[in-house]
Amino acid sequence: MTSDAESPRTPGTVRPGGRTARTRAAVRDAVLSGLVEYGYPGLTVEYVAEHSGVHKTTLYRRWGGVEGLVADALDLAGEDTWTPPDTGSLHGDLTALAREVLDTFADPAAAAAPAAFVAAAFQSERAATALSAFYDERFGRCAPLVERAVARGEAPTGTDAGAVARAVSAPLFFRLFITREPLDEAAADQAVAAALAATRAGAFTATPPEQDGTTTPDGTTP
Repeated sequence: MTSDAESPRTPGTVRPGGRTARTRAAVRDAVLSGLVEYGYPGLTVEYVAEHSGVHKTTLYRRWGGVEGLVADALDLAGEDTWTPPDTGSLHGDLTALAREVLDTFADPAAAAAPAAFVAAAFQSERAATALSAFYDERFGRCAPLVERAVARGEAPTGTDAGAVARAVSAPLFFRLFITREPLDEAAADQAVAAALAATRAGAFTATPPEQDGTTTPDGTTP
């Protein structure tokens, strides 16, 4: 029987504790350090072994290589205790979400790891899949935010929480990673205003008003 530190597993399928958890955390920290320092193309199993204290034979057996290491680091990042903001209004909650993105990427030290993961996703299909799963799970946690908004009458019933969260963050990530434009409070506020207007208009429900056949008193489709 192998020890906890060496037992094989498929990333994302087990939530281990004890020695396994410590090993996994050490490996995750080494992966983050390597991504920040060298980027995905320069990350090696040897680097992770040296900086985590875990033998490279164990790394290959458990994670299969660099792609598996990056995927599991993202999987582990998704096990945090983050919850969506609760400010008492949909506008306040969306603003807080946008400010989280702004604050993270305004700090070079805090931005280094998430930026490295995004860069890795452009170069590795497995990393891209893991990043997508990370954000799907993160956006799924925003369900209470939208449920509260619906209860307050600020959003239509059936609003997709993930779609709302994406609408806030997508323009910000576009600036950060595509056009490389500066990201500031004005850009964050603009993204919030657009997401809020679209939410109120029912754009993120299963059947948006403009597609459900509803007509106005004069017989036209709104």
